[in-house]
Amino acid sequence: MIKENRKILVCCGTGCLANNSYDVYTQFLEKLKNTNIEVIPQVKATGCNGLCEKGPVVKILPDEISYFKVKAKDVDEIVLKTILKGEIIDRLLYFDLNDKKRIVSHKDANFYKHQHKIALRNIGEIDPKDIDDYKKRDGYKALHKALFEMTPDEVISQIEDSHLRGRGGAGFPTGNKWRTCSNYNNNPKYVVCNGDEGDPGAFMDRSIMEGDPNTVIEGMIICGYAINSNNGFLYIRDEYQLARKNMQIAIDSAKEHGFLGKNILGSGFDFELEIVRGGGAFVCGESSALMASIEGNVGEPRAKYIRSVEKGLWDKPTVLNNVETWANIPPIIINGAEWFKEIGTAKNSGTKVFSLVGKVKNTGLVEIPMGTTLRELVFDIGGGIIKNRPFKAVQTGGPSGGCIPAEHLDISLDFDSLSNIGSMMGSGGVIVLDDTTCMVDLARYYMEFLSEESCGKCTTCREGINTMLNILNNIILGKGKLEDIELLESLSETIQEASLCGLGKTAPNPVMTTLKYFKNEYMDHIINKKCSAGVCKTLTSYSIDEEECIGCGACEKKCPTSAIIGEPKKPHIIEQYKCIKCGSCFSVCPTGAVKIGGALIESYNK
Repeated sequence: MIKENRKILVCCGTGCLANNSYDVYTQFLEKLKNTNIEVIPQVKATGCNGLCEKGPVVKILPDEISYFKVKAKDVDEIVLKTILKGEIIDRLLYFDLNDKKRIVSHKDANFYKHQHKIALRNIGEIDPKDIDDYKKRDGYKALHKALFEMTPDEVISQIEDSHLRGRGGAGFPTGNKWRTCSNYNNNPKYVVCNGDEGDPGAFMDRSIMEGDPNTVIEGMIICGYAINSNNGFLYIRDEYQLARKNMQIAIDSAKEHGFLGKNILGSGFDFELEIVRGGGAFVCGESSALMASIEGNVGEPRAKYIRSVEKGLWDKPTVLNNVETWANIPPIIINGAEWFKEIGTAKNSGTKVFSLVGKVKNTGLVEIPMGTTLRELVFDIGGGIIKNRPFKAVQTGGPSGGCIPAEHLDISLDFDSLSNIGSMMGSGGVIVLDDTTCMVDLARYYMEFLSEESCGKCTTCREGINTMLNILNNIILGKGKLEDIELLESLSETIQEASLCGLGKTAPNPVMTTLKYFKNEYMDHIINKKCSAGVCKTLTSYSIDEEECIGCGACEKKCPTSAIIGEPKKPHIIEQYKCIKCGSCFSVCPTGAVKIGGALIESYNK
């Protein structure tokens, strides 16, 4: 029997769109239109469901059936079996690798059931282009409450009492920022959203703007009311085309419904919002560089003793928060500060959104209470390491973050705990690393990224990062010297102390944390001319242990240069002059007979 309130939700976030989810969405519309169904289910294109690698994701409500990796060709079967007959299609269900079973509702999967969603509360549940969908889930109720039931001072007090800290990286108390800005009478004042998410592997803010743009808008309007500002700007990086599109649709819809513009909801309060496209410069994620870019100037930072709450955009008082911070404002206003403080820890209230990527089985978007351990994130929610390889570390906080080794797996994921071990929360990017990751090469990669992204204003940042990069390049090429370790440490301290903005001050973090926790890998590269992970090709060689080789031929078939020879069921050998050190043999060997060694003397001498 067809249920009258049945909905088919198709994920059309960027990740699923890359796997042709829009074809799935349009195929559902076409199939249902041409099928004799008395009550046609609603089909909605939603934002990201979180479990990105399993997309496209289709949810059928109220049945709570979730299908993963759905293709357009599966739509006919879903309509005929699940929609018309109520049958479950097993092959499309989520298979939990750890529990070894298929799960009908995504809510029962380990990836989802450990989460607590506040900022992501609507994503995957609503059509982000339909403001009515947002309103049905308490959308704009917080704005109505703020305008008609609270004074500006009471709104700020609520945010102060919630202990909400900025989710963009630094973790500065949001209420303090609003309070300070409200005390300045130098009008006009501005409200700014930082949507210039530039960390490699991070997609938290993008997913919120794509999947629930109205919650960002509502949060910014409430702030405008609280600090007496009538103008706001959304700074969104140019690459985020879908985010900009959905945000603009939401702005236009909010104006049509009286939530933006003149005399909002008849309250007498005016507020306008405008989108500004960022040019893709990583440094423009820094507050003062971002504001310079909005003004039409070169995106360069300025000295931090000039506070943006006093002199920000066009030298006027400005509140700048990132996307996730704004998304937390409406629920706090509706539910109260005490409700928010019950989640998380004493000094780190609420939840945090992470993008979980790297060598982990379940990659995607995750929102968990502050204080959740790293172990729970990686092994319970993430499902553990791909192919059950040894866990080596996680890199948190983007290019300027640090690497956290296995000895800190039980650390609390909050601003203070991460800072205490030399890492940082950052915007929430978490990259999981296994034993095939070379920590020296990882540090080199981030220094190369930061060298390219430095605005060049500070000599210490511009020249210091480049010098560190050159040293790391020499180390991975087998040209490193023991004194390079001390020089890297000295340069790190100088860059941290003398750089003007956050990019320079935190740039040495990847090098400092890898030196602190993985110094043995640096020494191995310098003294033994060996990369134990097999990443640095100059310092890597592969060989086959005759006693462990079973002659299965898997490595021989995989080798792209036919460098491996041998008879079936007999030990194989690698002809070194043909080997390009791609590591394919190592990755496919079922017995571990392929061994990673250091640089061959003859090739190193060349």
